[in-house]
Amino acid sequence: MKIQERTGAGAGRSAAPAQPSVGDRLPSPPRERKPALAALAVLLVLLGALGATMLVLRVGERVEVVKVTKDIPPGGKITDQNSTIVMVADDPGIHYIKESQLKTIQTYQAVTMIPGGSLPVGEMFAKEPKMPAGKASVGVALKEGQYYADIKGGDTVAAYRVGSRGADSSDSDQDSSSSSSGNALIATASVENVKGDGDATVSTGSKSITLLVDEADAAALASASSAGEVALVRVPGK
Repeated sequence: MKIQERTGAGAGRSAAPAQPSVGDRLPSPPRERKPALAALAVLLVLLGALGATMLVLRVGERVEVVKVTKDIPPGGKITDQNSTIVMVADDPGIHYIKESQLKTIQTYQAVTMIPGGSLPVGEMFAKEPKMPAGKASVGVALKEGQYYADIKGGDTVAAYRVGSRGADSSDSDQDSSSSSSGNALIATASVENVKGDGDATVSTGSKSITLLVDEADAAALASASSAGEVALVRVPGK
């Protein structure tokens, strides 16, 4: 009886499935390497870094340009007295007037009103600008005493009638204020140019001055000028 029990127990153990050995496992497939994708990723990183660097350098690139410090009326010019040089970020899409172009642009005339404090661009000037609508250019020949010492292109002036007609007008008016207004030919006009502008700071001799005025005032100004009865006074620009 004991022999039979041991035999049966041994038979039961031999019936259990045997565990596979380590050496019998199936080999795993090798990892697939993609060197082309890795190289492309590195290239994209480098391109991004290069683009960012160029953008920073571009923003930091500054140039010297002209800034207007005083209002320039239509027909006026940039001068050393109404402009300065400032530094701004360079932008190829904006035609700033660079410091190297200042001498050239000073020979051009403004085609529109340019307010003080602005950065003018090349499109605001022309060698021979078109006459603004409703305006006229009138030349006046003035003697010493009929203009102020430093008169120059771009100034804003008032024109008064002087001489015998101006005196008669003053004598005939009882009210002093109406007498003064009666002598005024033009309240505001723009000086387009002064012949012999380089000598404008010297108040000697005669000068030929071109004024930009309203078309309705041109005839009266020309008539008074031909009679030698015009005097110019500088007034604040508007």
